[in-house]
Amino acid sequence: MSDAPVVHLARPHRPVLVAGTLDELGGPTGGRVELPLRLWWNPNHTFDLDQPTMLAWMYENVLREAIRVDELRRYLNGQTLVRLWPDLNLPRAVRLAWEARHPRLKRAA
Repeated sequence: MSDAPVVHLARPHRPVLVAGTLDELGGPTGGRVELPLRLWWNPNHTFDLDQPTMLAWMYENVLREAIRVDELRRYLNGQTLVRLWPDLNLPRAVRLAWEARHPRLKRAA
């Protein structure tokens, strides 16, 4: 039996990035947010977080595409993530990695 840590992949050859704590996620909870092209490659990079669908859509993209913890901290909010978690459309590996690190998310689902 191996004691190697489980590595969840967001996509082939790319591990899921998970924040150390939900409290460190201090991103915006409303207003307009523009994601960099690296996180969202659509011509319109702006998300209106006051619209629930746009808020969820931005969170889904950041959770899938972030490669640096500062991206998670800048665009995600811990309390909002917990609230949205049950309804987010995420790859299984992303969901498993975040729930393994943050059991509070699993309980929210």
